[in-house]
Amino acid sequence: MHPYKIHRFFLIVGLMLFYINSVQSQDTTYVEILDFNATNSVSWVNQIPSLKEDNKKTKKGWFKRLLLGKSEITALQKPVGVIGFDHEEGIIFDQGHGTIFIAKDNKLEIPKFLRKEASYFPSLVGACILPDNRILFTDSKLNKIFVFSADRKQVTELNNSLELTQPTGIAFNKSNNQIWVIETGAHRISILDITGKRIKAFGLRGHGPGEFNYPTSICIGSDEKAYIVDALNYRVQIFDTHGTFIFEFGENGNGSGFFASPKGIASDSYGNIYVVDALFHTVQIFDNRGNYLYNFGAQGRDINQFWMPSGIFIDKNNHIYIADSYNSRVQVFDLNYME
Repeated sequence: MHPYKIHRFFLIVGLMLFYINSVQSQDTTYVEILDFNATNSVSWVNQIPSLKEDNKKTKKGWFKRLLLGKSEITALQKPVGVIGFDHEEGIIFDQGHGTIFIAKDNKLEIPKFLRKEASYFPSLVGACILPDNRILFTDSKLNKIFVFSADRKQVTELNNSLELTQPTGIAFNKSNNQIWVIETGAHRISILDITGKRIKAFGLRGHGPGEFNYPTSICIGSDEKAYIVDALNYRVQIFDTHGTFIFEFGENGNGSGFFASPKGIASDSYGNIYVVDALFHTVQIFDNRGNYLYNFGAQGRDINQFWMPSGIFIDKNNHIYIADSYNSRVQVFDLNYME
């Protein structure tokens, strides 16, 4: 081959590799390292299971489940949601095992009545707590909302006549006793009464205000507004208690305040909004006006690091629980807030 053609060949190959690497970088990482805000920070406290516990059982997944049954499962596989640690007892929703763990004193246990094969949930996604300590959770493949009893001894369907299309995120508004559930497959939000009867629904597929493109997660802030992750529009939309659009924030990108794969959302007692981003392997914090404040986390397996995190829960004491899905754990953080 002529020397000129060889040179041109390697030049073209080099440009192609540069382009591929740059695209991959934009899809998965930040373009900068972000530090904590000068007045606010988050400190690592613990993880579930504890660091001392051997996690080798976690990766056996379906093979072990088929051989031994749920009664032998003692480790998380793919936690996607976490809730209810105010009384040192938490509920962890594990999509890998298709079941629910109760976590207490760094120990994990599946309730006995859920150890049967018939109690398998193929796609656990969202959860919220009712005032009477019952927990509502969704399964996007079964298209149902379930109720986990306050004594944690029974799971029932909320309303067996309610028709939903891929329900995911769910939240309870204490101000009017309404349940808000995201129907990802229908690109809409349904508002239910406490019995699970649909009061109204709003939204359709699109990119404008009040429209959605595969919404996934929701939280009700201390201001009683609904903050909804509009995942493939790469934004958070905010609505009042009637479902009226107020404003939005966020867009696709790879820097601070941008989103790549937004997942769980929660708010602290100061009204700040936390958004988990699975592709950035981090949690970004915004004020209730959508202004970016700071972030924590990076890709990895050590403490303070995440691998495709998804769910988040913040208790009344501002303890932050992150479902670190592909690290098969829940990490716990404290908010250090200075006025």
